[in-house]
Amino acid sequence: MSTKTQTAIQPTRQENYPEWYQAVIKAADLAEHSPVRGCMVIKPWGYAIWENMQQILDKMFKDTGHQNAYFPLFIPLSFLEKEAAHVEGFAKECAVVTHHRLEMGKDGKLVPAGPLEEPLIVRPTSETIIGEMFSKWVESYRDLPLLINQWANVVRWEMRTRMFLRTAEFLWQEGHTAHATEQEAREETERMLGVYEHFVQNCLAIPVITGEKTPSERFPGAVATYSIETMTQDRKALQGGTSHFLGQNFAKASEIRFRDAVGETQYAWTTSWGMTTRLIGAMVMAHSDDDGLVLPPRVASSHIVLLPVIHKEETKASVMEYCHALAGQLRHLNYHGRPLTVTIDEREMRGGDKTWSWIKKGVPIRIEVGPRDIAADKLPLARRDKGHKDIQQVTREELLKTVLSILDEIQNGMYQRALDFRNSHIKKIDTKEEFYAFFTPKNAENPEIHGGFALAHWCGDLDVEEQIKKDLSVTVRCIPNNSPLEEGKCPISGKPSQRRVIYAKAY
Repeated sequence: MSTKTQTAIQPTRQENYPEWYQAVIKAADLAEHSPVRGCMVIKPWGYAIWENMQQILDKMFKDTGHQNAYFPLFIPLSFLEKEAAHVEGFAKECAVVTHHRLEMGKDGKLVPAGPLEEPLIVRPTSETIIGEMFSKWVESYRDLPLLINQWANVVRWEMRTRMFLRTAEFLWQEGHTAHATEQEAREETERMLGVYEHFVQNCLAIPVITGEKTPSERFPGAVATYSIETMTQDRKALQGGTSHFLGQNFAKASEIRFRDAVGETQYAWTTSWGMTTRLIGAMVMAHSDDDGLVLPPRVASSHIVLLPVIHKEETKASVMEYCHALAGQLRHLNYHGRPLTVTIDEREMRGGDKTWSWIKKGVPIRIEVGPRDIAADKLPLARRDKGHKDIQQVTREELLKTVLSILDEIQNGMYQRALDFRNSHIKKIDTKEEFYAFFTPKNAENPEIHGGFALAHWCGDLDVEEQIKKDLSVTVRCIPNNSPLEEGKCPISGKPSQRRVIYAKAY
């Protein structure tokens, strides 16, 4: 007789992590594949998460002095050619528009017609076209700093896609700023990396490591790129956001010049920074379990679901009246800047099926409401961060007084659990043998699972990166900002090194 525990999601994380991830997304009704290869449809439950993320981040951007604008989806090909490293970095991912209309062909099918004088690129990122506009907006040092953000979609023609993590089209925000001095631009780069760090840790409950990328991982055309790196439950790294110090490279390419205080013409110093819907994938991979999605309350699509328990038609009206009244009271409470969102599940279906549908959707709090619960003033409350049989009884008054603190307990507990997991899978490594063993899968049936993050020395040799990428699919994720100077040797080359870096397999 099999003793295997039945789970709502099949396969489990240990059995097949990539398939588990796709199954969680499907069961939670977050998104599905679209008819267009490599693209996805984000469904209401998933899009609500993105809206909540937008709301929080947008306020953080505006609180740091940034304004929102919108720039065209199409970028003239010649704009990308202005910055050599930039065009080289994105050339293989560009979608190109070459015609402006369709005509009926001889075989009765529509064919492109009306060739454009210059091909247009569907934006993979907007440095070049925003730089063109900045060159028109900036004349004097008094016009600086120029702090702009846009919420948009971009297209990068990926060959291998995975929902949320890597799709041909995705949603994001991209910040672009221009400054009078190098110091101001560098401070902006660090400031926005800090905004991302704060958001991901405090709102998505995911611990991050911040640091600088190596030259091989740097944004095309940037002087320096900084990132936040998260760990997924298969112990891989997932880059959650990036902030780029662009120096004067794009300013010179786009002629962003200004007159300084003494009347001399100078080139501006620019930055760019971005975060995408892949953070939804990071959240799924950081917190979800073998029963489905687990949502951090700060960005949850709904904080609470009320599940009416109606066995007799004559009790339906009173139960529903109670649910709507309770929902009204809860919605008057404010949780970290937004009213509590409460869903009442009025679907006519078996109670068990209804409960499990919400477990799989990851709603933080479930409350059953039946005639006996109302009469006794004892509401069965279940938390998604605990086992589905772990239920506490609360009075209506207790619920209204404690629900905000319960949500904070869930949020903080999720962060601590993810932090403990990450810390237990970071290891200092000093020899090549141990390094290779660490990244070799221990379970042949599930090759996705390996050691985790290696904290090891790196000599700065790009050939080392190339070698471990070829041998192990491992890269230097970042040079951590808090990494102290420490004499050592690179375990791969044996050459001297001044500090440790984070090595990992990555999405």
